[in-house]
Amino acid sequence: MNDELAELYQELIMEHNRHPRHYGVLAPCTHQAAGFNPLCGDQIKLRLQIENDLIMALMFEGKGCAISIASASLLTEALEGKSLAEAHELFTLFHETLTGQPESSHHSARLGKLAALIGVQAFPSRVKCATLAWHTLEAALANKDTPVSTE
Repeated sequence: MNDELAELYQELIMEHNRHPRHYGVLAPCTHQAAGFNPLCGDQIKLRLQIENDLIMALMFEGKGCAISIASASLLTEALEGKSLAEAHELFTLFHETLTGQPESSHHSARLGKLAALIGVQAFPSRVKCATLAWHTLEAALANKDTPVSTE
């Protein structure tokens, strides 16, 4: 990644941290889950309104590092109006890309703004910050009652 692109991505992450999109409580909601990253202390609660297999609305609340909050904010932007199948596919693409799986090299173009978080690949402990909201999403879609942990 060139320096100019890396700087642009860093600015996008900081903007989503300072001004997270879809932050707050969604009521009523059909699905919800909580997630916790004990290594960093990040906490996320994600609520979704799903109708006819479409994510009609979603919001999150929580606290954490800039990467965790930016990732949750970007998740909400990326998934509003998407089908559950599209949400699962994007989770897989995002997770494979951040964990550096060999088949992931072609995913970055398909991630859109989420590609701003690719740089965390170089920092394994930060991958947990970036993927917390996504694991919380998967738990919400599966109607899991117990909080998700990145450990």
